[in-house]
Amino acid sequence: MRFTFDWLKEHLDTQQPLSAVVEKLSMIGLEVETVEDRSQALAPFRAAHVVSAQKHPDADRLQVCMVDCGEGNPVQVVCGAPNARVGMKAVFAPVGSYIPG
Repeated sequence: MRFTFDWLKEHLDTQQPLSAVVEKLSMIGLEVETVEDRSQALAPFRAAHVVSAQKHPDADRLQVCMVDCGEGNPVQVVCGAPNARVGMKAVFAPVGSYIPG
C-alpha cells in the first residue's frame, strides 16, 4: 500500500519525524518497504522575480532578463517566453537542473 506521510499523520496523533514513525511501524510488525522523498527532485528549483526584461540584440524572439532568485545578485537569463516582463514571478532552474517527469 502506498500513502503519503501527511495522510498517515491525519490518522496518527504524533509530532515525530518520518524516521521515528518508520522505525515504530517496523517495530510493531508493519514492514515499511521504501520511503521516497519526491521533494528532493525539485530541490534546485527556486521562485524567482524578473527584475528587467529587454529584447535580445541579435534575435527577434528572445529576451534578456535579469532574474532575482533570492541568492543575492540577479542572474542573467536568455528567455524565449513572449510573456516575460518586469515584475513577473516564475520558477528558476539553474544550469544543469533536471526536470523530473
